[in-house]
Amino acid sequence: MIPLPASFLKGHLAHRGLHDREKGRPENSLAAFRAAIELGVGIELDVQRSADGVAMAFHDYKLERLTGRAGQIADLDAAALAEVPLLGGDEGVPTLAQALAEIAGRVPVLIEVKDQDGAMGPNVGPLEDAVLAALDGYEGDVALMSFNPHSVAHMATKAPHLPRGLTTSAFDAEDWPDLPAETRERLARIPDLDRVGAAFISHQGDALTMPRVAEIKAQGLPILCWTIRSKEQERIARTVADAVTFEGYLP
Repeated sequence: MIPLPASFLKGHLAHRGLHDREKGRPENSLAAFRAAIELGVGIELDVQRSADGVAMAFHDYKLERLTGRAGQIADLDAAALAEVPLLGGDEGVPTLAQALAEIAGRVPVLIEVKDQDGAMGPNVGPLEDAVLAALDGYEGDVALMSFNPHSVAHMATKAPHLPRGLTTSAFDAEDWPDLPAETRERLARIPDLDRVGAAFISHQGDALTMPRVAEIKAQGLPILCWTIRSKEQERIARTVADAVTFEGYLP
C-alpha cells in the first residue's frame, strides 16, 4: 500500500474544482482549478474517456447538463471536446493532461475515475490507462480513486507507485437505481480494501456513521468524504472524516 500524501489531510478538497457557474467557473474547468489553487485548497476532479481514448476532466457521461449539447462525452474526440464550451464559462472540456499542467503540483489532486463498465464490473482498462498516461512524469501530489474496485485494482497493477483508494457509499437503492441489489450490498460492505491496496476511502458524507467506516478508521486508514455543502455539514462530517470534499461555500 502506498500511503496517501499528507497534503491531502490538510482538510479541504474543492469538489470538481472551486466551481461557481455564475462567476464563470464551471465544474471541472481550468477556471475552477485556478480558483482552488488561488484559495490554496486541494482539488477533486473526475475523468471520462473521449472517443479517441483521451482522459478528459468531466463528470457526466452525457454532455447536456454541463454543455447544453446532446450526446455522450464518449461520442467526441478530445479535439472536438475542446471546442465545446462548458456552460457558464468560456473554455471547452479540458483533458486531464491540461488540468495537470494547470495545477502543476501547487495543490494535491484527487482523481476519480468514473465507472466505464456500467455495473461496477471488470470491464475496465482503457480509461485507467489513459489516466496513467496523463500522469506520466507528473511531480505533484496525486491520488486515484473509483467507485469500481476493478478500476482501482487495474491501476494498482499498472502503477503500483501511485496512492489509490476507493470512493464509497451506502449504495442505497434510490441513489443507485441501475445497480443490481447484490452489487449494491456487496459494495456497501467495502470488502476490497486489501485486494486493491487502498490507502484511504472517500465516503458519502451523510453516511459516515456506517459501522464499516468506523472499522476502517480504526485500522488507521484516512477517511475522506463527499460532498459537503455547508460549514455545518462540515462540522458534523469532521467528527469522523480527516478531510472533506466541499462545494458551495468557502471553508
